Amino acid sequence: MTGNITTRSRQSGFTMIEVMISMVILTIGSIGLLGIFGVAVKANQSSQQDMIARQMANEAIEGIYTARNSSQIGWSQIQNVSNGGIFLNGFQYLKCSSADGMVGTADDTSCLTATGATCPNGGVKCLNEPGVDGIMGTADDVIVSLVNYQRQIQITPLLDGAGNPIQTLNQVSVTIQYTVPNSAVAKTYVINEYVSEYH
Repeated sequence: MTGNITTRSRQSGFTMIEVMISMVILTIGSIGLLGIFGVAVKANQSSQQDMIARQMANEAIEGIYTARNSSQIGWSQIQNVSNGGIFLNGFQYLKCSSADGMVGTADDTSCLTATGATCPNGGVKCLNEPGVDGIMGTADDVIVSLVNYQRQIQITPLLDGAGNPIQTLNQVSVTIQYTVPNSAVAKTYVINEYVSEYH
């Protein structure tokens, strides 16, 4: 006896609701990725400014160590002007060192470009970058002023356990304050070092 067996074929696929839910999930994921790309682009744009800030802070610290090590200035001069030293108080535009080799002092001078011309904005430090041809020292070089940077050098004596100043040890705090493109908030880079009278 043979029976008549009927089979039903099940068709499988996605319903319209499943497709719509998938599209919403993909859209949310894509928006998240676009946000990450935006953050990466912004970080890349400000990385050069951050590097310049670190370099300007290190330049000030190295100048102090070099002057101390070479006995170019006396220990008592490694103070802010308000305490009888040679380092200017408060934030200052970046200028170039003069004969003393230290930045942030009253005798700082206007900076020069690679061709020997005074940097724009009153001699505030500037960078020479290659122009369209990618070669330094040609007519299309670009001068970038660092007028958006200011530096403060604060020198304070350290205190012993009784609160008395240690006469042979100072804390030097160099703060660079600067702005980056497309940001309304100023950024700050701070480096702290201890400088001893003895080297």
